[in-house]
Amino acid sequence: MKIVADKDIPFLEGVFEPYAEVVYKTGSAIASADVADADALIVRTRTRCDASLLDGSTVRMIATATIGMDHIDLEYCRAHGIHVENAAGCNAGGVMQYVFSALYGVGARKGIKLEDCTFGIIGVGHVGSKVEAMARYLGFNVLLCDPPRAAAEGPEKFCSLEYLLENSDIVTMHVPLDETTRGMADETFFALMKPGAIFINAARGEVIDEQALIAAAPKFGAVVIDTWCNEPHINEELLDIADIATPHIAGYSLLGKQNATTMAVQAVARFFGIPELYDFKPLDADSAHEPVLLDLKGKNHGEIAAVFQYNYPIFTDDFRLRMEPHKFDKLRTEYQYRRDIYYIE
Repeated sequence: MKIVADKDIPFLEGVFEPYAEVVYKTGSAIASADVADADALIVRTRTRCDASLLDGSTVRMIATATIGMDHIDLEYCRAHGIHVENAAGCNAGGVMQYVFSALYGVGARKGIKLEDCTFGIIGVGHVGSKVEAMARYLGFNVLLCDPPRAAAEGPEKFCSLEYLLENSDIVTMHVPLDETTRGMADETFFALMKPGAIFINAARGEVIDEQALIAAAPKFGAVVIDTWCNEPHINEELLDIADIATPHIAGYSLLGKQNATTMAVQAVARFFGIPELYDFKPLDADSAHEPVLLDLKGKNHGEIAAVFQYNYPIFTDDFRLRMEPHKFDKLRTEYQYRRDIYYIE
């Protein structure tokens, strides 16, 4: 058995070696010659898994240590009998932490009052649901837009995109990237948003028309961008207008990375029948890096901002990207994973 794996997936080295030949490569450098005789791939978003990589290979299974799967040609995989697994929800807590550290950080820095604001969440899956729970805990009015969930569960809990944009003081995007969401945040989208609103994107860069956002940015109270079109080559004009700009690390918490590797390893183990790894967990998953419990009830805006910044000083990540935007991938690869947060009810 042969496995080709992204060498930057943490906690993975040594796990499969007793059962398979394992080849580690930089994700973006994995090529058709590497996978020609492979049985499985363990990847991240930097490996484009499509016909150009997989044609003629013996690959039977792909596990991606990410929530998103837009780097995988799912139609090709279905047509060629390649089983695909993602790490659904693995880093939802980390993204939630990012959103609120960014929100309260930029609010404090720019003097934006968040009391009585309406919080609009577009996409209410694993990540959006975590953001919703924290927003309600902190006392925000919340609007939700998720057409697939509305169709399945009924419209009572959800509103239209137009209503959300027209009535939200904060708009945050947590949709997957597919043909229904690519470029959804366009000129019309931004025109509907309220003057002074805060816009956050920690989903995928391609859900935004970046030029439309640049044109609309002067009307907004703040713009926060973690994901970019054409990564790792980012739009430096957008970087300049963003109030917080980070190198696609919203989900880079320690627990999120542990979860992602755990889910990828277990998926491969179950597909190929390696029972010793069915319940795999990284060795330090129960170490001192446990989530931090926050008690935010009764605290004012400034106190909440201070707590979030203490646990995740987001402006450090912003500064590093602005200093070296051409080192986007290096900033991600060498990122020091932060501890997750939870809140005390």
